Amino acid sequence: MASSDKERQQQREDMMLRGSLPRVISKMALPSIISFLITSIYNLADTYFVSDLGESAQAAISVNASLDQIIMMAGSMLAVGAASYISRLLGAREKKQADRVLSTAFFLAAIFGAAVTILGVSFMHPMVRMLGATDTCEQFAVEYATYVVLVAPFMAASFVMNQCLRAEGNAMLSMFGMGFGGILNCFLDPIFIFELNMGVSGASLATAISKLVSFAILVFPYVTRRSILHLTIRKFRPSRDILTQVFTVGSSSMFRSGLAVVSAIVLNNIAGGISDAVLAGIGVSTKVMMFPFGVILGFGTGFQPVAGFNWGAKQYDRVKESYRFAARTAIAGALLMGITLALFAEPLIGVFAKSDQSAEMQNIGALCIRLQCLVLPIHGWVAVVNMFCAGLGNARGALLLSTSRQGTCFLPIVYPMAWTWGAYGVAAVQAVADLLTLALAIPLVRRVKRQIQAAANAQAMETPPGGKAA
Repeated sequence: MASSDKERQQQREDMMLRGSLPRVISKMALPSIISFLITSIYNLADTYFVSDLGESAQAAISVNASLDQIIMMAGSMLAVGAASYISRLLGAREKKQADRVLSTAFFLAAIFGAAVTILGVSFMHPMVRMLGATDTCEQFAVEYATYVVLVAPFMAASFVMNQCLRAEGNAMLSMFGMGFGGILNCFLDPIFIFELNMGVSGASLATAISKLVSFAILVFPYVTRRSILHLTIRKFRPSRDILTQVFTVGSSSMFRSGLAVVSAIVLNNIAGGISDAVLAGIGVSTKVMMFPFGVILGFGTGFQPVAGFNWGAKQYDRVKESYRFAARTAIAGALLMGITLALFAEPLIGVFAKSDQSAEMQNIGALCIRLQCLVLPIHGWVAVVNMFCAGLGNARGALLLSTSRQGTCFLPIVYPMAWTWGAYGVAAVQAVADLLTLALAIPLVRRVKRQIQAAANAQAMETPPGGKAA
């Protein structure tokens, strides 16, 4: 088994350090993109089937999207921080420490998820009201949250396994684990909602079962020792070094998720104050936009470990080349997706709006999609810069960008825009925030490039003519 581990690690090193970068990044990114797309289908499935139950039920699904973000908050922090550290450790051939990082992140995520379960069950009604539920959709929101909150420990731990499988180069298995659960949810939704007459509770139960299945698939290679990294309670070592490395880089993801929760709650409360139709329209458009966002995030997730591995191995020319390819590809892909979605915005919203539902929901939802499509290339490039910083362990840069889109560039403008333009301001606020993130990303990427060049120059000075670096 040890020799098999060494062979897999050697194959990974050869791919990361000597393979064609466009091919390596694409290979790493494709499973991640598919995984995120299926996760988007996961979320849209509930919205689609629940649409038969009315706008208030749809609004409840939109409200509970923030519950997923809360569960993701610590899970993604530990996942992103651990994956970045593990990529650098594997690049430096420190596998034992990488095992400790994985085990520590996994069990800490499960503990956080358990805390969410306990608090959610204890304060269910106050929780959904805080998330933005109105009087008319509160009961639906409670019904949907009931089962989802019970599987929070498994969801949080799954984020860690998902990212760490990618960090060790096993992106296909990561995709299968997340993807199978998403497909299963699409089949279970109509059975529980309509055949078993469970309504919104059925959508919640279908989602919970699907999340458990995804967890079982992701944990399988670890418990059977079929992965490069090994997961065991004996290697649970919340040491200062591990926690510092994981939290320093992963904090950007935590703040991003945390601000996503805050911004979603603020937006839900503002939209719900106008009408359930506006709340439902914003919610549906947000889930439709998860498709291009998922492609962008999946591509960035594939790019990040490539940049991090080569940075850890001091292959600075490949670090720079990987960024150039990722940036150009993200901008071009985002432009193509934006044009396509903008052209079909109304039919897409129409899929989730029944004939007896108001035109207000469809109009606001379509406007929100078109405006975000307009700035999608900006979002694509900024996401690559964010992943670039995270991959190189630049915690400050990653934190700055990850908190900008739904934090520093979003929260200061949401109330003024809603007050000035009402529902139309609510629909436009995310697009305006995406545009503002450029002011942060441009100077940051220049600084990171100077950091890479300085490291390359220092390496050249340490290398004797015709020799190797000391």
